[in-house]
Amino acid sequence: MNRFEFARATSVAEALDLVAGKPGSVWKAGGIDLLDHLKEHLFESPRLVDLKTVPGMQDVTAEPGGSIRIGALVTLAHVAAQPGIRAMHTALAQACGEAASPQIRNVATIGGNLLQRPRCWYYRLASYRCLKKGGDTCFAVSGENRYHTIFGDGACNAPHPSNAAMGLTALGASLVFQSSRGTRTVPAEQFFTIPGKDPRRENARESDEILTAISLPPAPGVRSTYASVREKAAFDWPLVSTAVALRVEGGLVREVRIILGAVATVPLRATTAEQTLLGRRLEDGTVEAAANAAVASAQPLSENGYKVELLRTLLRRTLRSLA
Repeated sequence: MNRFEFARATSVAEALDLVAGKPGSVWKAGGIDLLDHLKEHLFESPRLVDLKTVPGMQDVTAEPGGSIRIGALVTLAHVAAQPGIRAMHTALAQACGEAASPQIRNVATIGGNLLQRPRCWYYRLASYRCLKKGGDTCFAVSGENRYHTIFGDGACNAPHPSNAAMGLTALGASLVFQSSRGTRTVPAEQFFTIPGKDPRRENARESDEILTAISLPPAPGVRSTYASVREKAAFDWPLVSTAVALRVEGGLVREVRIILGAVATVPLRATTAEQTLLGRRLEDGTVEAAANAAVASAQPLSENGYKVELLRTLLRRTLRSLA
């Protein structure tokens, strides 16, 4: 790890100035992913600017109209424990409550979880110059790919690593960014970007923007849940996951969002499966059809075909749990 300055910001404006004043500087939230990058020499920074001393970024507040504002530095453990989120936005509470380990959830922030870089071992090893590091090869295509994507655009095959992104996308949340140009709000569903546009990026955050907050809209009548399959119950990334939010009236599905995780480079919305459910009851035949539709376009790599059936089974169980 290289030598660097450490500065604490007392406002968003000061945090912006501290990074702008020394090229290559970065902001630090919980620091889990950032310190991994520094230790592995994936990048070097002359200055780390701590955001934990910025007022308001560690608060969860109820907004007029029933929405909830979550500061970007709220820890995953705190999000998972919030009674209002557990009751009305269950998928997000469950997703945050299953991330990593209890020790990490008490330090890692929801903003950091959203913005973390992929966990692909070819990206994480400095000796591989993959697409994400400016190279011209995704080594997973012909290498060890048992944990990689089964849906993709033919470029990078690193699965998106964020649990929180699953729940937020399913629940129609928006992300709030601040820069010297002002404030910008982006729907979570539009924030994550596929590698075909630029393999070195996973999202639409500009380099001079700070993620300051997340806005959860009211969810009257919405049932939601998050589920995953992992090799071990403690401190592991999902093999496959899903977040589902739906509204049922008169026994029929009127609104639904199905998000697939650990199988694509973004939290992937299964629109074909959603169409299969709309206007129908959550009966076995409908659930089976939706699960089949969700995996119909999967194109697994040489070692991860098991993910197709695993995802299909997880979707069946998840949808039945909401019936």
